[in-house]
Amino acid sequence: MRPGISFTVSPVDRARLEAVVADRNSPQKHVWRCRIVLLTADGQGTNAIMREAGVAKTAVWRWQERFAADGVDGLLRDKTRPSRIPPLAETVAEAVVARTLGDPPGETTHWTAAAMAEIAGISVSSVQRIWRAHGLQPHRFRRFKLSTDPQFAAKLRDVVGLYVDPPAHAIVLSVDEKSQIQALDRTQPGLPLKKGRLGTLTHDYKRHGTTTLFAALDVLEGKVIGRCMQRHRHQEFIRFLNAIEAEVPVGKIVHVILDNYAAHKHPKVRAWLGRHPRFVFHFTPTSASWLNAVEGFFAKLSKRRLQRGVFHSIVDLQTAINRFLAEANDNPKPFVWTADPDKILAAVKRGYQSLDSLH
Repeated sequence: MRPGISFTVSPVDRARLEAVVADRNSPQKHVWRCRIVLLTADGQGTNAIMREAGVAKTAVWRWQERFAADGVDGLLRDKTRPSRIPPLAETVAEAVVARTLGDPPGETTHWTAAAMAEIAGISVSSVQRIWRAHGLQPHRFRRFKLSTDPQFAAKLRDVVGLYVDPPAHAIVLSVDEKSQIQALDRTQPGLPLKKGRLGTLTHDYKRHGTTTLFAALDVLEGKVIGRCMQRHRHQEFIRFLNAIEAEVPVGKIVHVILDNYAAHKHPKVRAWLGRHPRFVFHFTPTSASWLNAVEGFFAKLSKRRLQRGVFHSIVDLQTAINRFLAEANDNPKPFVWTADPDKILAAVKRGYQSLDSLH
């Protein structure tokens, strides 16, 4: 043992050391550190320990000294070492953040780590660390659209009221159409998912036409009335209203929530409403399609059936959509509205204030 260093290994410490050595999942650096101490406790000399543990003399002395000072825990913990590269000054990080919040030079649309590193005179990894620490992600963006409807608040409360407290002896339907659904056929078959490899789809495709899905979501029951049609004019919309009329029980008022698409307000549609007084239309505010509950159903349809689908014809596409409708109606889930209208109005107000301050 190194002169001036002495220790004794208690039965408890020996048990811990032997457990680390015997554990097959222990890191090897912990194993040979513990073996150095165990061999030392067994009376082995430095040269014998070097041969047994396969380490240099300085390593033997270092871990003997560490055990004498910190015990078993000292063997299982690495001491931190100062970086060879001095840390960046706070002013550098502040300058990077300030530049990131501004526009990049020239006609570049957004900052990249490489561009910022070149201008700031630091490494790309340093720029990434600064951005990560300050929650900055200039490569990402979110789309938004503030409604300019002067009756936004009234329409919002009207629609949300139907979701939260629907009228008695009435049916609330969220109606919309998903237009231009393409029947896409891949030029080559894709490879299946396997361990270590993603599933594949060819980037190119063959178009076999389009279809439009008209859908009405029953907010209370969660069932969907759907029809695939070739176009999405007011004529098709009236045909879909007739389909709803045929399926909804007689004697119930039908409250229909829908957006401001021109076909929904066509004179012939209004004439149809005059002939069917039990139908009541409730229009969402402009640029507020997120308020229409059936949009969630369209999102599920796209994600689970359309995005990766391979369709050899429009008939195949419509058949797949109809199967999805049937599966959804076999296990319907009522729509539950959870957002507070007051918080929505407050968020819209803040959005307008931010836009006014910038422009």
